[in-house]
Amino acid sequence: MQVNGKNILITGASRGIGRGCAVEVAKAGANVAVNYHSNADAANEVVAEIEALGRKAIAIQADVSKQESVEAMVQETAEKLGSVDCYVSNAVYSDRERMVEADMDGFRRTIDVSMWGAFYGVRAAAQQMLKQGKGGAITVVSSPHAFIPFPGAMAYNMAKAAIDQMAKTAATELAGDKIRVNVVHPGWIDTPGERKFFSEEQLAQGAGNIPLDRLGTPSEIGRAILYTLSDDATYMTGSTLLIDGGITLPWWSNLKDGK
Repeated sequence: MQVNGKNILITGASRGIGRGCAVEVAKAGANVAVNYHSNADAANEVVAEIEALGRKAIAIQADVSKQESVEAMVQETAEKLGSVDCYVSNAVYSDRERMVEADMDGFRRTIDVSMWGAFYGVRAAAQQMLKQGKGGAITVVSSPHAFIPFPGAMAYNMAKAAIDQMAKTAATELAGDKIRVNVVHPGWIDTPGERKFFSEEQLAQGAGNIPLDRLGTPSEIGRAILYTLSDDATYMTGSTLLIDGGITLPWWSNLKDGK
């Protein structure tokens, strides 16, 4: 899977899945724009790791819930790296509360970042790719929350369901311009963000309930995203890759019990 010389902008790339993706695409030959919201030190660490691989990298601060910030981020990437050949919509925010008790500021923030942020980025990246006139690839990081109504995560579930449909509609609209749009659904991944909701003990216990008996890693999701962006996937658009260790298999619990 090669992306030699391509310039790739990844949102939420200072940690977790975004960081894993940034490193994997750099290993495959890409230059990377590392978007972050507030942790400049972490973003600069990712930049240094990519530069150590012999690739170009820049860190760009932007709040993806702000349309003007997203558009400026895409423009800055094009100016500093020379183009935006690929775009990964990964930045996310989530709170966990029952909807009847939810703090509406957090509920709206989840929608603003996870849904509107994805849309602003896909739109701005596609506009830049159209200007460049040589096609491109966009990957939207969604979730099984798009089709499983996990309790306590209504805003996140809503946002992920919406961006699945957004991505497929974008794939339909942009196919004639040779811009491919695909979706990746990570399952339960071992990221810093999970520590917002679970203790280490809970994560270890939860991992044992997954058919493959462990949490996924950011690098595993990063390699899946790399595939969707690479020249090995040039006939792939409007598709969804589910990478979840088997947790959404319909009868996995019975299989785990040996039945």
